[in-house]
Amino acid sequence: MVGKVPVGGDAPITVQTMTNTPTEDVAATIDQIRRCEDAGADIIRVSCPTEESTRHFDQITRASNIPIVADIHFHYKRALEAADKGAACLRINPGNIGSADRVAEVVRAAKANGCAIRIGVNAGSLEKDLLEKYGEPCPEALVESALDHIKLLQDHDFHEYKVAVKASDVFLAVSAYMGLADAVDCPLHLGITEAGGMIGGTVKSSIGIGNLLWAGIGDTIRVSLSAEPEQEVRVGFEILKALGLRTRGVRVVSCPSCARQGFDVIRTVQTLEERLQHIKTPISLSVLGCVVNGPGEARETDIGLTGGGAGKHMVYLSGVTDHHVQDADMVEHIVRLVEAKAAEMEAEMSDAGNAEAAE
Repeated sequence: MVGKVPVGGDAPITVQTMTNTPTEDVAATIDQIRRCEDAGADIIRVSCPTEESTRHFDQITRASNIPIVADIHFHYKRALEAADKGAACLRINPGNIGSADRVAEVVRAAKANGCAIRIGVNAGSLEKDLLEKYGEPCPEALVESALDHIKLLQDHDFHEYKVAVKASDVFLAVSAYMGLADAVDCPLHLGITEAGGMIGGTVKSSIGIGNLLWAGIGDTIRVSLSAEPEQEVRVGFEILKALGLRTRGVRVVSCPSCARQGFDVIRTVQTLEERLQHIKTPISLSVLGCVVNGPGEARETDIGLTGGGAGKHMVYLSGVTDHHVQDADMVEHIVRLVEAKAAEMEAEMSDAGNAEAAE
């Protein structure tokens, strides 16, 4: 458990991100957490590099509606402070914390405060002895580092942990996670670290994380992008939606557009995705520029838009042709339809939940 969020076993795969505001700036950090909550983040990590960063950490943990993971590097006292001030999880490398006594102190603080621990192994910061042994970062070195850290926690009878073995190289990371999954039975936190910008990082993360999830490996994910944290959350959910593992928000089926298009598909999809970010209910929307594939895709979605001639386009509801819409009204019309469908589905789910509770 990370706070009230289960990780591992049959629990849904969770999506994480990390704040990039100075943690000392409590208001800015809370504002960013709010945006990530709105985007759907299940868990959020906050870096605690200095004594000042943990001085008012309890204000952040109290304000957050989702569990906070305190990111700790080297300074074991920051872990103790964060645990006392409401962190749901501590992200550490036990081997970097220092002596066995310091590890024992961190474990005692975690136990006393009901904190989980995430062991974070990274190809860019492997221990010197493992680099000397293997010559370079490799899957075997990452796995051995993780197993060494796991043993440090188990020696103190601590078992509420999850593990990550991240690398910026997709092949290295995937191989390491596969090796670790064979070696241990504990929740795994997936990520391709330092993946890059919005496009490149999304591609690398989708290949690496998607490959592992497809193989049944992984319990919680963080898409590492040189982009705002809420963008990481959205990409994370898109990966899970593509694999049928989570269904939050609007799933858009759209064509790449061509000369047959009856409207500007690219701009229309961009606008709709922006306008529909607030929808949390799982809804499918097809947006296709012409009748070649439009009707077929619309039959499989909750709401469909297919381009027609003379600026007059077909709208499908629950897979059936329902009415037409003109160019000028198209985007606003589709937004209203999606919002109405979401409200209808939420009401149905609420009624079903009330009926089940009554039984």
